[in-house]
Amino acid sequence: MADPEFADVNELTELVIGAALDVHRALGPGLLEATYEECLAAELGERNVRCSRQVPVPLHYKARRLDCVYRADLLVDFRVVVEVKSVERVLPLHEAQLLTYLRLGGWRVGLLFNFNVPVLRDGILRVVASEEWAPPIPPA
Repeated sequence: MADPEFADVNELTELVIGAALDVHRALGPGLLEATYEECLAAELGERNVRCSRQVPVPLHYKARRLDCVYRADLLVDFRVVVEVKSVERVLPLHEAQLLTYLRLGGWRVGLLFNFNVPVLRDGILRVVASEEWAPPIPPA
């Protein structure tokens, strides 16, 4: 039997993908990332989906919380990290960036959208972090 929370996350990611498709349909490729991020956040808001922009990603090292060095473009419903790109092609570095956010933040699911493609379906990457790759437990 499927995990109900994970099924719910699947529905949420489909909703986010649908919103991103609508943004890409309206704007097309070739704009700066900030434009797509702003419009995707607005589109999610119109669909009554909780979404935060430029979310600090926590970093704990040797029982200390260090100043925030990373920011996720969007955090949807406190569960799905969204990274927005507008690049010629997605590089392994971009995937590593998303995986880093998932691991450090303790999130499990991430979406990377490259809006600089003629058809957005070709610019979508969904990442699910493995359970054994859990974030370090911060000190109490």
